[in-house]
Amino acid sequence: MQFDWRSMCGPALAAATALLTIVVDRYLKSAPYPAPLFICIVALAGSLGGLASAATSGAIVIGCSALFFFSRHVPPGYDSADLIQLAMLSIAVGITAAITGLLRQRRLEAFSRERLHHATAGRLSAALDHMNIGIVLLDADTRAEFINRAFRSYFSLPDEKADSRPPFVALMYHGRATRAYELPEDELNDYVAKRMEMVRTGDSTPINIKLADGNVLRFSCTALPDGGRMLSYTPVTDLVRDGEEPSDDDDFHVLRGGQYGLIHQLHAAE
Repeated sequence: MQFDWRSMCGPALAAATALLTIVVDRYLKSAPYPAPLFICIVALAGSLGGLASAATSGAIVIGCSALFFFSRHVPPGYDSADLIQLAMLSIAVGITAAITGLLRQRRLEAFSRERLHHATAGRLSAALDHMNIGIVLLDADTRAEFINRAFRSYFSLPDEKADSRPPFVALMYHGRATRAYELPEDELNDYVAKRMEMVRTGDSTPINIKLADGNVLRFSCTALPDGGRMLSYTPVTDLVRDGEEPSDDDDFHVLRGGQYGLIHQLHAAE
């Protein structure tokens, strides 16, 4: 059986202090009664060992106090001042034990929930890293809070940069600098600006992104309740190559204006 020093510390300290008080009072008749010290000991017991330890310490304090007040008179007994002091001490000790014990219990419960939350977040992060769909989670300021392995692989994003919580515009500029997109050089700036606007407004219209290495990713932006965004990049290369309808294949050009932008606006108007 493992010794729980946290639970035993408070009661042991309370008993030792109470016995020391009785001994000192026997030889020094004018020694003051350490009621504030007893309350501090009960608070310490509640913080370390919880409500049970605090209640045990409180019971020891009150019992020893009753013995102390009873034995300090000749003949032994109580007067009204002793009873009032003992009652006030009992109330203070009971309130202190309840408050500190319950606060410790709530703190432990909150810690347990937080640990469970972190464990769940860790499992979710590991699961997302094993997907072939690129996932980027942005906060309300469009800074990346999470970037999975698939996205890093598709856009050759170094781990150091991905883990530094870069803003979404930095990810776009990284793709432009590495020539990840299958776009003419003179159209890249306009493409980046329109993609930024799409993410800022939370436009959920899916589009196809053609990469320079021949891969095609279907991009989708989902607005989150806290103001953040979840960006997904689903590989659809095989679907496009196997004869997906031209209208679907041309989703990529929505952000490039021209007749595709006009068609998209007409659909939106309908």
